[in-house]
Amino acid sequence: MVLNSDGTKKPFRKHRPSTERSAPDKPGLQARAAAAKILAAVVDRKLPLDGALDHEHGNPAYRALGESDRALVRAILNTTLRHLPRIDAAIAALLDSPLPEGARALHHVLAIGAAQILYLDVPDHSAVDLAVEQANLDPRNRRFAKLVNAILRRLGREKEQVLDAIGKVAPMPAWFIARLEKAYGRDAALAISESQLEPAAIDLTVKSDPEGWAKRLTGVVLPTGGVRLAAFDGGIPSLEGFDEGAWWVQDAAASIPAKLFGDLSGKRTADLCAAPGGKTAQLILAGGAVTALDQSESRLRRLRSNLDRLGLKAETIAADLTTFEPAERFDAILLDAPCSSTGTTRRHPDVLWTKGPEDIARLAALQERLLRHALTLLQPGGTLVFSNCSLDPVEGEEVVARVLSDTDAVERVPIGAGDWPGLEAAITPLGEFRTLPTMLKMPDGIGSGLDGFYAAVLRRVA
Repeated sequence: MVLNSDGTKKPFRKHRPSTERSAPDKPGLQARAAAAKILAAVVDRKLPLDGALDHEHGNPAYRALGESDRALVRAILNTTLRHLPRIDAAIAALLDSPLPEGARALHHVLAIGAAQILYLDVPDHSAVDLAVEQANLDPRNRRFAKLVNAILRRLGREKEQVLDAIGKVAPMPAWFIARLEKAYGRDAALAISESQLEPAAIDLTVKSDPEGWAKRLTGVVLPTGGVRLAAFDGGIPSLEGFDEGAWWVQDAAASIPAKLFGDLSGKRTADLCAAPGGKTAQLILAGGAVTALDQSESRLRRLRSNLDRLGLKAETIAADLTTFEPAERFDAILLDAPCSSTGTTRRHPDVLWTKGPEDIARLAALQERLLRHALTLLQPGGTLVFSNCSLDPVEGEEVVARVLSDTDAVERVPIGAGDWPGLEAAITPLGEFRTLPTMLKMPDGIGSGLDGFYAAVLRRVA
């Protein structure tokens, strides 16, 4: 018998199991919730997207998902980050007044929903319904659930008009557009910004026979001598040649610095920021006796694993480059220095949301320190290639210019445009490499563009 608090008998009510699925179990809801949490981590806390999406150590909400939902989260986040300034503009245009201060969690729910409606093949009603559920389940956002419903439903109804209205909003943050405009001019800056909306193609560096591998893998040979693949089903390890170590994945631009040495036969060669090892492998294949240096032992383990698959060997040393002193100087040194990675936004769209002007200044100072020390490790007559994957001249051209201005023992070795057919536009008047994502147009069916990269060849003359 069940009694009320006053001792009277409670009426019996037959229990009827709910026929509705509880909100947290709605298909796709946990994936959207994970996407919103990770977007907040990237944009608000400046945490790298790769770390959040790591299958072993990433965001717990992401790791709790099945593989199909993980793939959905990756697609939503990459799309949201690529288009975020436009998504923000679309949301702002539909609000009667700005969102309250402190409503960042609400903003991320709206952004995730808007990305699905505007740019992904997700039914509008599903994106709206799941966003409203997210709002209802979060005490911070519950009172805004009706607003979420109204904004996203209107976005779905007016999709074409909204896309047209936001089409002129640059899809990169304003602070970085301003830096690109200063370096390359307004038109080039906007073109670079638009180019990062397309995911990067998959490029391979092959040990030999690029024409043969292009034919076998249905790709094309690049001006760099690598192979660019057309779209394909399945993962990279499923492709012919992977298990045999016949090739490795490496963006066309990233393959350029190691090629600038030419034949390294018989030369003591150092790769000073070596992991994950793609450039190290190139230096070995060019004939060099290679020492691969990296500050991180865990990154060196990855490098050794990659070289093992390729059947290649190098001496590996875990050390801080700023204090590294070899027993004997090197004939050739590759310094692919740590940088802001702003040239890689096609494959890492989080970069411009996790980095800022202060990071570029700090990294440029580090690069200059590393370059000055690396030059002391070079034999007289030896060659050093300095490179990085930043689009900002502060991290490239300006670093080299400062070093050359007060270092009489070093000279620039100009790169000849005629030696790089198909990439002549990437050679600067000073004879340095400066690739932009808008370069390297390809035939239909093959992705165009390449990472933004800088490279200069220096020679020690004394």
